[in-house]
Amino acid sequence: MLLAGEEWALRFERFTREAWRLETLPQYLMPQEEEEFAAFRAGTRIDPGSVANEYTERLRRQAGEGRTQGRVHVVSRPLSEYLRFEFHHYYKAHALAGEQIRILDVTGRPNPLEGAQDFWMFDRSEVVLMNYHSDGRQISREVHEGDLSQFIEYQRIAVSDSVPFEEYVKGLDL
Repeated sequence: MLLAGEEWALRFERFTREAWRLETLPQYLMPQEEEEFAAFRAGTRIDPGSVANEYTERLRRQAGEGRTQGRVHVVSRPLSEYLRFEFHHYYKAHALAGEQIRILDVTGRPNPLEGAQDFWMFDRSEVVLMNYHSDGRQISREVHEGDLSQFIEYQRIAVSDSVPFEEYVKGLDL
């Protein structure tokens, strides 16, 4: 089953314990980010502590309710321009709002998640596969039908082999 619109948004309201994402690409080409990305490329920077939007408010509310949202992004250096943008423009603000973001840097070592695709997992009971073109343009979101044990193992590996975002970016000029 493909997900879009309200059916997709409801996943983030209905989970009871944890929403978790694996990200594997060096860039995501999302139309709603085009303007902000262009401004970042032109040198504009934001104060992550001042970001207040629907996403950060939802993260704060969920954290207050004891529901966690987290992710691990698999990266290699040098970081793509998009990753530098994402780290500065989104991850810093999202981490301040309560999202548990971790980075798995595979520079100069084997990727323990080679071949894993992007996905969201909700309460370890539902997985939504995030389908992308190789350049990062989204194709679709699709509910995984079948055994979830592989995705739970991907999460275990990703979390155990990664570091907190705040630790990873110390000293980086974003």
